[in-house]
Amino acid sequence: MEQCFFAVDLGATSGRTILGSFTSEGLKMEEINRFPNHLIEVTGHYYWDIYELYRNIIEGLKLASRKEGVEIVSIGIDTWGVDFVCVGKDGHFLRPPYSYRDPHTEGAPEEFFSRVPRSHVYELTGIQVMNFNSLFQLDTMRRAGDSALEAADKLLFIPDALSYLLTGEMVTEYTIATTAQLVNAVTRKLEPELLGALGLSEKNFGRFVYPGEKVGTLSTEVQRMTGLGAVPVIAVAGHDTASAVAAVPAQNRNFAYLSSGTWSLMGVEADAPIITPETEALNYTNEGGVENTIRVLKNICGMWLLERCRLQWGETSYPELIAEAQASEAFRSLIYPDDAVFANPSDMQQAIIDYCKRTNQPVPETRGQIVRCIFESLSLRYRQVLDDLRKLIPRPIETLHVIGGGSRNDMLNQWTSNAVGIPVVAGPSEATAIGNIMLQALSSGKAQDVSSMRKLVAQSIPLKTFQPQDAETWTEAYARFQQITK
Repeated sequence: MEQCFFAVDLGATSGRTILGSFTSEGLKMEEINRFPNHLIEVTGHYYWDIYELYRNIIEGLKLASRKEGVEIVSIGIDTWGVDFVCVGKDGHFLRPPYSYRDPHTEGAPEEFFSRVPRSHVYELTGIQVMNFNSLFQLDTMRRAGDSALEAADKLLFIPDALSYLLTGEMVTEYTIATTAQLVNAVTRKLEPELLGALGLSEKNFGRFVYPGEKVGTLSTEVQRMTGLGAVPVIAVAGHDTASAVAAVPAQNRNFAYLSSGTWSLMGVEADAPIITPETEALNYTNEGGVENTIRVLKNICGMWLLERCRLQWGETSYPELIAEAQASEAFRSLIYPDDAVFANPSDMQQAIIDYCKRTNQPVPETRGQIVRCIFESLSLRYRQVLDDLRKLIPRPIETLHVIGGGSRNDMLNQWTSNAVGIPVVAGPSEATAIGNIMLQALSSGKAQDVSSMRKLVAQSIPLKTFQPQDAETWTEAYARFQQITK
């Protein structure tokens, strides 16, 4: 029997389940099922359909159980961060969870900071301030008299809520909890002072666990539905970025990573949190990683910009759009990808046009010009963030590893290398699922440590290296970018 690990990898727009195993040739992966993850807009709010996600996970487990010659060793779930489910005293979910895209948290940080000073919150958590952090979602719900929160006995982050549906066991996994801005960066536990400010305590959360710990085994109900036995469910790095960073195929520690997908997340691995006036001013975050590391990183609005434009353009392939961008004039117009106007506009193309008008630049008139504007602006924003990282950490940054779906975009990778001035190593595109599988392998004793697993990933996954070009042109463009986005 081939021993395989079952990875559930859920993003903000789609999810999939994957079987992974280790052979003499390296890592082998097979996608079992893929499904959309739709936002539900109703009564003025945006929700996630948690039960539909669960149904698709069950479907994946059924399909995997029917594969001949395969033994599922364990199951692991990773998802996006910050969002959570309210669970009643009877163990039932009280309502589908809010999405971080819901506008109800606009202005929420300022409301909270009127009671607990902003600097004190950052000093405790080291987490960047973003409207949708769980801290501000919970405070907004508390102030609004939200019925689900008022009746909640437990709060479960999305991967923990799904593992609860599979096992009946409630846990709070460390890496996903750090995205909430509720974990003390030094103690690496939930921070009582912040919980108290929300009218909560540790009793409102599941058992606190770290990557690699066992959540429980599949419930008898799930065993009956799927045809599987009492398979263990492992708390992998529940935050998808933490799983992805675990799979970075780095040869040494002198690297930065760029997890490129709907969001771009750029950062470095550190042994301890970096919480200083500089990191606070730059709004850098210190999220939990694997093997006691801290991911010092910055959230950057990534392929969300293009994904929203593509909704208006119909079924247009990426290669087609990239070809149109390459044929367009270089640096004609630039945007600041993290401007609030791009957070969730009803018309992304119009938001980009309006930004260019407001900053007295030529207005993009074609799809190719829009795509080129997005990709050049992202590349220059990556340069800006990497320059800041260089000032914050003591060791040199010699390589930028691009992982996730964006690592397949050769044009963006080349432009990123041009902008940052160091080699860009692209791949693996499936870093999140690989990291999920790695953590399960470590938990089962089939692997020794993350470092050796990274070497295995480098040997078994095709990687592509991009060297910087056109330094003078990109330096001039960066100066203009800084001027436009001041």
